[in-house]
Amino acid sequence: MAEQLSGLADDRALLGRTSTAERVSDILRSRIAEGYFPPGTRLSEDSIGGALGVSRNTLREAFRLLTHERLLVHELNRGVFVRVLAVEDVEDIYRTRALVECAVVRGLGEPPYALDALAEAVGEGQRAVREGDWKTLGTANIHFHRELVALARSDRTDELMRSVFAELRLAFHVVDDPRRLHEPYLARNQQILEALEAGDKVEAEKLLAVYLRDSLQRVVDVYQRRVSAP
Repeated sequence: MAEQLSGLADDRALLGRTSTAERVSDILRSRIAEGYFPPGTRLSEDSIGGALGVSRNTLREAFRLLTHERLLVHELNRGVFVRVLAVEDVEDIYRTRALVECAVVRGLGEPPYALDALAEAVGEGQRAVREGDWKTLGTANIHFHRELVALARSDRTDELMRSVFAELRLAFHVVDDPRRLHEPYLARNQQILEALEAGDKVEAEKLLAVYLRDSLQRVVDVYQRRVSAP
């Protein structure tokens, strides 16, 4: 917990002079998405409030917002915890991803497309593989899909998927072999990028649809074994 709180203290400057519950929830959502707070983690009001320099009331409102987004859960007389997803949650996350991500690619206009951020996410994943950092590879994978969604240039779509990707990270935490989970999809990210670089959004959408179908099956298979284990 000390490492996570140290990271939060670094985010304190992001609050600026207008500290709000929305800004706090943005920070905590990002930290959950980056994997700093695994599922089942109890979030201490005193520790997190102290790290960010915000009032108890502000923090409680931020917790309420994230509970509404299904990232946190309040347990009576126990406190606030990062949510542990059910298998049905994972399946619903992937349904949402398929609907939105494929629609974004299908709706792209005429090439060329602005792909610098997408290419950087692939590069981030390649660096993580070279360093054997499989947690960072998972983060790079999420960054790739976040930047893919950003190609729609829609604030509403970005906001919707921001919470979906944060929930997805909760599912990834349950997997005990992140290398096997994430490494095969780095090459698929590259293939999608190359199709878009060639201006072939039809091929990119086909690759993406198969990608998401295979990823869902892999995650659910592992997830079912893990959550049903004693």
